[in-house]
Amino acid sequence: MKLTFLFCSITVALSACISMTLADPTTSQSAAVKIVIVGDSTVCNYPAKRPDRGWGMFIEERFKPGTVQVVNLAAAGRSTKTFIEEGRWGKALDEKPQYILIQFAHNDSHDPKNHEATNAATDYKANLRRYIDETRAIGATPILVTPMVRRDFDTDGKIREGQPTGNLRAYADAMKEVGIEKKAPVIDLYTSSKALAEKIGPEASGKMANKKGDITHFNQTGARAMADLVMGELPTVAPALGELLAAKSR
Repeated sequence: MKLTFLFCSITVALSACISMTLADPTTSQSAAVKIVIVGDSTVCNYPAKRPDRGWGMFIEERFKPGTVQVVNLAAAGRSTKTFIEEGRWGKALDEKPQYILIQFAHNDSHDPKNHEATNAATDYKANLRRYIDETRAIGATPILVTPMVRRDFDTDGKIREGQPTGNLRAYADAMKEVGIEKKAPVIDLYTSSKALAEKIGPEASGKMANKKGDITHFNQTGARAMADLVMGELPTVAPALGELLAAKSR
C-alpha cells in the first residue's frame, strides 16, 4: 500500500514538472514583449500575392525567437487623424503592448483639401502628442519613427524635399520637435532613408519600388532596407529591446 502511494506521488510530481516545463513562460507567446506598430502603407502588412511590402512585416524576425511579439496594425491610406477617427488607435491601445512604434506623415502631407491631411505645425503635432500621452497612460513606451523619404530625385541625384511630391521634411522635423518636447524616443528614418537613397542613386532606389515609377511604396527589398534602418537605431532609443535582438541583427 505504501509502495503504491509512493509510486503515485512520484508520478504526480513528474507530471507537474513536465507541465511546468511545457508552460515555461520564457518560451510562451504571452511572456514575449509585445510591440504594436501603427502607421500607413509604407509600414503595414500585405498578402503574399501582392508585390507590396511594409517595413513592419520584417521586425519580429530580428529578435531572438519567442522574446518579442509584433502586432502590426498599420493601415494603408491612414494619417494621424484618420487612424484615430476609424477606431484603429483604440484597438492598438487595447493590445496592451510594452512598446508602440508610430510612423505617420505620407498621408498627412496630402493636399489640404483631402480629409486625411493635417498641418505639420498644428494638428499633426497635436495628434502625435495624443499618441504619446495615451501610450504612456497604459504603461507602454512610445517610439516615434519619422517618415522615410519619397524617392523623388532632382537632376543632381539628390532627394527633392518639397513640392510637388509633398513636403515630408516638414513632418519629419515636426515629429522630432514633438519627441524633444515630450521626451519621447525618435528613430529618424527620414534622415537615414534620404542618405541611403542618395548613396545608391535613382536606379537602385527604383528597384526598391513595388511597381515601376512608384516613389513611395516598397517591394520586399525596399521594405527590408527600411526595416534595417529602423532596427539600426532601435537599440539606441530602446536599449531593453536591443538586448533581445538575435545575434545577426546586432
